[in-house]
Amino acid sequence: MGRRKATRQLISSLSKKQKKHLKEFGEEHPFYDKVSGREETTEICELPENSDHSSSESDGDSEPEQVSVYHKLLATLKTAPDANNEEDDENESEEDGESEEEAEMGSEGFQEGPDDKDGEEDENEVQDQEEAKDTANQTLGQAQADETDTSSDPRHGANEEFTDVKHESEFSLETNFMDEESGDYCAEESESSSSGMVSEDPFKQHMNKELEEKEVGCISECSKSTIQLKWPTLGQLVFSSTLQQSRTFKPDKETDLKRLHLHKPLESTWPKVNSRFLSTLTKQNSHPFTQLQKELFCIMNVYKDLFYPERTALGNGEEVRHAYCLHAVNHVLKANAQVLSNNAKRRDQKPSVDNDDFRDQGLTRPKVLIVVPFRESALRVVQIFISLLESGSKKKIDVSNKKRFKGEFGSDPDEKPPNLKRPEDYEAVFAGNIDDHFRIGIAILQKSMRLYAPFYSSDIIIASPLGLRTIIGAEGEKKRDFDFLSSIEILIIDQADVYLMQNWEHILHLMNHLNLLPLESHGVDFSRVRMLNLNNWSKYYRQTLLFSALQDPQINSIFNKHCFNYRGQVAVRNIPLIGSISRVVVQLPHVFRRLEAESSVSAIDTRFQFFIDKVLPEYRDAIMSHTLIYVPSYFDYVRLRNYFKREELNFTHICEYTKKSGVSRARQFFLKGERQFLIFTERFHFYKRYLIKGIRNLIFYELPTYPHFYSEICNMLKATVSGEEATWTCTVLYSKYDAQKLAAVVGVDRAAQMLQSKKNVHLFVTGENE
Repeated sequence: MGRRKATRQLISSLSKKQKKHLKEFGEEHPFYDKVSGREETTEICELPENSDHSSSESDGDSEPEQVSVYHKLLATLKTAPDANNEEDDENESEEDGESEEEAEMGSEGFQEGPDDKDGEEDENEVQDQEEAKDTANQTLGQAQADETDTSSDPRHGANEEFTDVKHESEFSLETNFMDEESGDYCAEESESSSSGMVSEDPFKQHMNKELEEKEVGCISECSKSTIQLKWPTLGQLVFSSTLQQSRTFKPDKETDLKRLHLHKPLESTWPKVNSRFLSTLTKQNSHPFTQLQKELFCIMNVYKDLFYPERTALGNGEEVRHAYCLHAVNHVLKANAQVLSNNAKRRDQKPSVDNDDFRDQGLTRPKVLIVVPFRESALRVVQIFISLLESGSKKKIDVSNKKRFKGEFGSDPDEKPPNLKRPEDYEAVFAGNIDDHFRIGIAILQKSMRLYAPFYSSDIIIASPLGLRTIIGAEGEKKRDFDFLSSIEILIIDQADVYLMQNWEHILHLMNHLNLLPLESHGVDFSRVRMLNLNNWSKYYRQTLLFSALQDPQINSIFNKHCFNYRGQVAVRNIPLIGSISRVVVQLPHVFRRLEAESSVSAIDTRFQFFIDKVLPEYRDAIMSHTLIYVPSYFDYVRLRNYFKREELNFTHICEYTKKSGVSRARQFFLKGERQFLIFTERFHFYKRYLIKGIRNLIFYELPTYPHFYSEICNMLKATVSGEEATWTCTVLYSKYDAQKLAAVVGVDRAAQMLQSKKNVHLFVTGENE
C-alpha cells in the first residue's frame, strides 16, 4: 500500500502534459526525466523523436532513414572489420526502428479513452502503465527473435517488406568477398577467356551491349520489321525487331548444357529437377529438356521477349514454370557472381584508382520480377528455386525463414470442401492457397537463399498484381514506393489470362511504373552502376516473358506497347483450326448475329443498343422464359441490370460479388420459372463453376474470354428436363473486333467467312443429329 500511495503522490505532482504523455507512451516525458542512481525500466521502450505524431506518421517520417543495402557499397573500399562494424550499426538501427513500431503497438493496448479526464488518479492507471511496459519489453524481444510477415497487410507502408534484418550482412552483395564464390566466377571467367568464349555468353552479350542514342530513338519511333518462322513444337512464330535485321533462327537440334552457359551449380541440378517431365527415351538420350522446354529456353536464353499463349494449367503449365525458373536463377547467379568478383578486385586495388570496368549493377538491386496470381504459384516457384540450388549436392542449402514461408504460402488439405465436382481445369487453376494479395523478396547466393528479404536487398521479387498495386500506390498518396522496379532486367508474367478475371488495371499500373528513374538514391554507389541505368535506358534491356492460356487483345497490347527490348520480340501465333463449338454435345441451334461498329470503343455502346433494340424484344414473350444472358464484362452487367430494373422486367442476376444466399435464391427462382431472365457474369462462372439448371434459351451478350466456357455453358442445357429440346435457342452477338474470340469458338476458317460475309446472321446446329 505504501508503494501505491507513493505512486499516487508522484502522479499527482505531474503536469497535465506529463500525465497525457504517461498515458499514451507508458513513460514520463523525456524533458522532465529525473536523474536517479538506478536504471529506468522505461528506457527499454524506444520511441520516435517526434512522439506527438501517430504511429503511421512516424513510419512515414522514418522511411527515408531506412538504410538500403546499396548504402553499404562504400564499405567495399574499407577494411573488413570496418565493414562489419558498419553492418552491425545498420542492423541495430533497423532493429531499433522495428522495436519502435512494436512498442507503439504495445502501448495502444492500454491507452485510455478520449473521454477520460487527465486528473484521474487510481490504482488501475499505474497498473496499466506497468503492464504496458512489460508488453513493450515482450514485443521488443519478439521482434528480434521472430520476423512477422506484414507483406500482405495494406495498413503498412512502403517499408513493410523490410522484415528480415537478421541476415542482412550475410546476403549483402557489396560487403561480401566470399573467396569460394568469387573464386568460382574468376575461374570460369579465366577459363572462358582462354578459350575465346567470353563473348558467347548470352548474359554478357546482352548486358554489355552499349546502345547509341540513335538506336534508342529508333526503338521508340521506328516500325518493327517482322518475319514468320515455324518451329517443330511451338509452331508458328512471329519475330519482330527494330534494330536487328530479321533473320531465320532455329532451335538447337541437340541440347548441350555447356553451350547454354548455365552457371556452375545449374548444370548438375537441372537434369535432376526436370526429370519428372522427361520421357524414358529422352532420359536415355541424356536430353535435359522436353521439346517444349528446349524451344522456349532457346528464346529465353538469348534474352528476347517471349509471348507464349498456350500455357495450360492442366497440360504444360509446370513445364513452362520450370523453364523460366531456370532462366531466372541462372541470370541472378551470374549477375551476383560478377558483383562478388568485382568486389574482390576492388578490395585488392589501390583506393585512388578509378575504374569503369566495375560497372556491374543497377540503381537498385532487384533484377527479376515474377508476377503470379496466387500464393500457391509463388510456393511452387520458390520450391523450384530451392531444388535448382541444392539438388546437385548432398548438403541442403541454407534457406532462411523457410518454415514461416511454408506456413503463409502453403495450404491446409482439410480446408477444401468435400464432394464438390468441378472441371479438371478448375481444380488445376485453384489448387492450394489461392490468396491473391502477397509479395515476397528473395535474395540468392550460390549456397544459400533468403526469403522475406527487404525489397532493396532482394534479387528476385515474387508478387501478385494486387500485392504490387498496394505498395506502388496511386498518384497523390503519401506512402507509395516503386523505386525497387527501376532496374528490373527480367519481367515474368505467368498465367496472364487469370489477371483478366482479377483486375487487369493492376497489370497496366505495374507496366507504367517499370524501369523508371528512382525518386531516391537508396545509398547507391554510382561508380558501380551501369551506364544503361544512368541513361534511363533500362527498359530497352528488360526481357519480358509473358505466358497465358489464350490470346486476348488486352494481353497482346501489353506485349506490343510495353516491351522495348532491343533484342526483339518473339510471339507464338498458332491459329485454332477447330473451335470449342465442336465440344457442344446438346442438339442446339446457334445463331450468330454480327453488329457493325466503327471502333472497339464505340462497339460497347453499339452492342448495348443492338441488344435492347433487336435481341431483347424477341425474348420478352412469356414463351421465351428461362433465358440466361451471359455477360463477360462487369460494366456491361451493371448496365444491363440497371436497364432491366428501369423497364421492370422479370429478372434476377448473379455476379462475382453476390452473396451465397443471393446466388441460391436466384438459381431457385430461375429454375422454377419465377424469374424469366438470369443475368450471369463470366467472372462468377470462372470462380465458382456452378451448374445452372433450367436453361432453355441462351444469349451470349459477348463471346466468352475462355473458349471452353462457350461449350460449358451450352452443355448446361443437359440439366433441363428432357422433352424440351425442340424449344432450345442460343444467340451470340459479335463484331469484327471479336475476331480472336470468334476464331477460338467456331474455328479460323468459319470465322473468316462470318466476318467477311455480307450476311449478318449465321446459323450452326450442334448435337447428335447434326
